[in-house]
Amino acid sequence: MTTSPLSLYDATQEDIAALFPNEPKYRVGQIWQALYEKLKPVDAISNISASMRQQLAEAFPVSLQLQTEQVNADGDTVKFLFQLRNGGHPIETVLMLYADRATVCVSTQAGCAMGCGFCATGQAGFTRHLTSGEIVEQAVRAAQRAAHLERRLSNVVFMGMGEPLANEGPVRAAVEKIHGDIGISARHLTVSTVGIVPGIKTLSKWPLPVNLAVSLHAGRNELRDELVPINKRYPLEMLMKACEDYLYAKNRRVTFEWALIAGVNDTDRDAEELAELCKQLTPSAHVNLIPLNPTPGYLTQGSSGNHVRQFASWLEDMGVNATVRRNRGTDIDAACGQLAAGQHISPVEITRREDI
Repeated sequence: MTTSPLSLYDATQEDIAALFPNEPKYRVGQIWQALYEKLKPVDAISNISASMRQQLAEAFPVSLQLQTEQVNADGDTVKFLFQLRNGGHPIETVLMLYADRATVCVSTQAGCAMGCGFCATGQAGFTRHLTSGEIVEQAVRAAQRAAHLERRLSNVVFMGMGEPLANEGPVRAAVEKIHGDIGISARHLTVSTVGIVPGIKTLSKWPLPVNLAVSLHAGRNELRDELVPINKRYPLEMLMKACEDYLYAKNRRVTFEWALIAGVNDTDRDAEELAELCKQLTPSAHVNLIPLNPTPGYLTQGSSGNHVRQFASWLEDMGVNATVRRNRGTDIDAACGQLAAGQHISPVEITRREDI
């Protein structure tokens, strides 16, 4: 059985040096700088010969083959559908343009095994982990697209397809390369998790002070067990202790993500429970409120815009800092929870809860 060649963004400087043993050492540095600092594709590296470019491309091919690119109606969100060269169902990457920054949301797995019913990726199931190079390449490709729009990529959020802390090793390697080689500050890198407590503990020992975002969605175990099944293994008490330890170790504010689902987790009781959890952390956690985005496998609706604002007001009255995030790319299935890379998903009706 033949082994697939190492991908371009998985290759190390030592791998590239071994490819060109008769070239001076500075040549490898030029190639590395062109790939990561200048974000050039191989065929655009002008300070090496055409034969070297061809040799480099053949020895270390790119991992991501672009299938489609969609731009939303407002023109501020771009979704890329990539086919992985080394197998696995396609993955999606989202570039979001703001007035003051350009952010890419990268995937860390092909699919996801966490089974959150309201998330299209979870509905589609899990295929495999991504390598660090496959993660980094998403950031590079988004940065190249942003450059065409005369924008510089400034933020990377690990919030796309998959659970980052279930693929901790490659995610850490990707973070280090994005920070050290591409040059994006650790304070502009955010790792999201549904609550993998051992992963949060490991994250607190990373040398880089990245931001931590926890997809919370419920403030009591009974409801969170239903919405986020991993809560049965790592209940809220364990999760909050891990968040507290992370905050103490990194001195970085923890963000809680909360997708508001009509009649499920958007009552005043839910707001009170969320506020109590936030106040366990000093300083208090920040809350991102996200109206639930529609997915084909979860027929329960998201809360209305007015109710989302009401929920935010309840939190603010209780002293919790909350932001209502604007839905971006809903019309191209690029918003939070919608990434499924075209996988067929059978609809499941989720009943509204009448006991809350």
